[in-house]
Amino acid sequence: MRKIWVIARMTFREAVRRRIVLAGLVLGLVFLIVFSFGFHVIYTNAHDHLQMTSDTYRNLIANETLNVLMLAGLYAVTFLSAAMGALLGADTLSGEITSGTIQTIVAKPVQRSAVVLGKWLGYAILLAGYSILMSGGAVLSVWIQSGYAGRNILVGLPLIYLESLLVMTIAIAYSSFLPGLATGGVVFGLYGMAFIGGWVEQIGAITQNETAIRVGIITSLIIPSEALWRRAAFEMQTPISAALRISPFGTASVPSPLMVGYAVIYLALTLMAAVSTFKHRDL
Repeated sequence: MRKIWVIARMTFREAVRRRIVLAGLVLGLVFLIVFSFGFHVIYTNAHDHLQMTSDTYRNLIANETLNVLMLAGLYAVTFLSAAMGALLGADTLSGEITSGTIQTIVAKPVQRSAVVLGKWLGYAILLAGYSILMSGGAVLSVWIQSGYAGRNILVGLPLIYLESLLVMTIAIAYSSFLPGLATGGVVFGLYGMAFIGGWVEQIGAITQNETAIRVGIITSLIIPSEALWRRAAFEMQTPISAALRISPFGTASVPSPLMVGYAVIYLALTLMAAVSTFKHRDL
């Protein structure tokens, strides 16, 4: 366990020095600034238009509008966090194998499993910080400007982090036997498939098309990333949005808690596969 923590610290420090992390942080901060400004403009305009209405109607519309805007920001954060996870994991093993850096590590009395687990842990800690910055920043911006705190934030935000962690783990698994560029293409392809499958399932739920719903469920079983976002959105949307399905970021077909459990097991098995593949790879 000590060796895993040592490699995790080394991985974390190395990742912080990489330009990709700096670029991700800069783009993330730019996103938060743009989101905060856009939210301010929309919220101010909507607030002015609702002043002439009754208190009950004004509070209802304002609450639904704020929820939609917050979910819109978190929807973008979900993609940014998943992209960061994919970029971090895609080159972590294959890149070091190609450059020969991995030889200096495995030549020491360190098990290959400790290398994989240490790198995974280091990136997991880094992703946690990035997810807190982005998700927390979006929610905090909404709260500071409007006083709206959102619903089930402490349930929804960890699910967003779990999605990015899942994508990063898949990237590390493919990086254990594929080149970095190929790994990135495969991971983003799988993520895109899950994204499309999720929307097909939502449309199928609204139109009551069982075939479309099955397509979404099958893609969620292949890679449950989109299912985690939809569960997070369900937890954070208002009861009215859930009942009337009026929010573009709400969820018509809701993944069950069993799907969240499946995603956790999927992540663990993927990490085990990465360890096993790297153990038997010729370096």
